[in-house]
Amino acid sequence: MNKTLEHLQHAFEAPLKSPVLIFALVLFIILLSPILLRPIRIPGIIGLIISGVVIGPHGLNWLEKNSAVDLFSTIGLLYIMFIAGLELDMNEFKKTKHKSIWFGFFTFIIPIAIGFPVCHYILDYGILSSLLIASMFATHTLVSYPIVNSYGISKNEAVAITIGGTILTDTAVLIILAVISGATQGTINQEFWVTLGVSFAVFLFIMFGIIPRIAKWFF
Repeated sequence: MNKTLEHLQHAFEAPLKSPVLIFALVLFIILLSPILLRPIRIPGIIGLIISGVVIGPHGLNWLEKNSAVDLFSTIGLLYIMFIAGLELDMNEFKKTKHKSIWFGFFTFIIPIAIGFPVCHYILDYGILSSLLIASMFATHTLVSYPIVNSYGISKNEAVAITIGGTILTDTAVLIILAVISGATQGTINQEFWVTLGVSFAVFLFIMFGIIPRIAKWFF
């Protein structure tokens, strides 16, 4: 009996180590959070974010940041982006592509233009640190897309513009992160820029040359 209690106590020690318990806790939160927040008209995605903060390393410490949690978060984010792509009206997206470009440009350049001088000259961070922090403010996220979808306005022009702008800003931020990573590791040289340029060209070719043709077979 004592061994059983000790085993249970060890299994439920924070942070949880058992994959079964971690998976069960995540599923419990996914099911319970929307139910609890529905009466007060708070979107379910907000409840999931709050729950993650509460049970995370800086809260109750029931879950630590490990490969399992990273897998859940990555799958969730990719799923949201996948659903957003499926439900995006391509005709509307083509009509608003110029607006998307300008929206993405301004929502990228304004945070960079404000964040970098503040971090570098006022907070006295280094150039790379200031650029990294500023780029964090410049990036977008589609985490709120399920809220938009639940209100039935996913076909709205503003949503198409926002998704297009998100694609542009996230791509630009990823390029900046690659440059910062290379500068930190001391690998910024001619080979680095050639590799980055070729990779970006291949990315553009796949996105605008191959994927649209493949998509026509399915949609």
